[in-house]
Amino acid sequence: MATPISTSAAAAVGAAVKKVAKSVTTASPEPAFQPRQTFEVSESITRSYYLGHHHAALNRMQKMLSNVGLIIECRDFRVPLSSWNPLLERQLATSTAERARIIVYTKRDLAVPNGGRFARGQQNPAEVVRKLKEFHRKKGDAKDVLFTGGESKDGGAMLQQLLGTIKQVAREANILTGLRAMVVGMPNAGKSTLLNKLRAKGMNLGKAAKTGAEPGVTRKLGTPVRIVPRETDTDPSLTGMGEGVFLVDTPGVFMPYVSSAEDMLKLSLAGSVKDGIISNVTVADYLLYRVNLVDPRCYRQYCERPTNDVYRFLGNVARKTGKLAKFKEPNIEAAADWVIQEWRRGRLARFLLDRVDDETMGRAVDAAREPTTSLSQARKALKVERKEKRMEKRSAAQS
Repeated sequence: MATPISTSAAAAVGAAVKKVAKSVTTASPEPAFQPRQTFEVSESITRSYYLGHHHAALNRMQKMLSNVGLIIECRDFRVPLSSWNPLLERQLATSTAERARIIVYTKRDLAVPNGGRFARGQQNPAEVVRKLKEFHRKKGDAKDVLFTGGESKDGGAMLQQLLGTIKQVAREANILTGLRAMVVGMPNAGKSTLLNKLRAKGMNLGKAAKTGAEPGVTRKLGTPVRIVPRETDTDPSLTGMGEGVFLVDTPGVFMPYVSSAEDMLKLSLAGSVKDGIISNVTVADYLLYRVNLVDPRCYRQYCERPTNDVYRFLGNVARKTGKLAKFKEPNIEAAADWVIQEWRRGRLARFLLDRVDDETMGRAVDAAREPTTSLSQARKALKVERKEKRMEKRSAAQS
């Protein structure tokens, strides 16, 4: 038989329970997570990816221009302003009155959130599309501006619209031997993928151009590929096509110098720069910064609590995905590469990297008007600037 608890003992137990409950309820809550509002970018990071074959390809493109009646420029929708290459535009602008131009923003699907839900700080892609169309309309720099992307629902409709515009240009040119077109853009902007889709849609044929997730897959100008059939008496939609429309694939051409270090990080994250040119950990840190501004819950399956510490984040990712080195230590480099690839595939949050508004578009226009600067010229200018600052300090110290 259990010994009954005395009244005084019961009172003591009750008081202890109340004390514990009070301490639990009055404990200070864990501070809310605060994402970084700025990203400290080292000014020493590489600012160029303008390789020898980029320069050679640009020269060959210029030599072909006399036979080209249409330029199709691809830009990555995730970096619509950063992937605008003024050098490419300037070098191919000769005799623009005789040459139509279509701008295609690719990979739109990779900027649309899963389920169509927009988190804080996230731009609505539909609004960005509207702003970009209005921007090009005012600028008057393209016959048409289109947006395509992956397996999106309207991908087929957009391709059909693009083919319609291409046919319109061909009819206006009215060339018996057919229209020659050229697809251009930054590295890994989706040029070869677009060519293959146009060929499949227009000709019901398979791939003609090699594609890949890394920049530099296409290193030489390709042979002309027919994307619209020759004119026939049985198909009215082909009237005025002559021998058809032929599209030439070209290597991606990077800009000689990127003035903004953050823009270089954006282009690296988007895949316009070969992996390893900038440290994968640095690029992953920039990705973590951007994801935190949108919604840290995007990575909670790999890291339970939000963090601004890239090594803590990558360490958790490495353990969750099996990216381990010797003695089961996290392989930080492998984890960094993994999260970058996941974001590029749209599996780790989807959002634009560029802010698109009147201010940023105005800055992009101003930057495009500036003379093209090479990496060596930028370094010389920086040396001169540092020298002038040292001289100013000496003069101030002597006075």
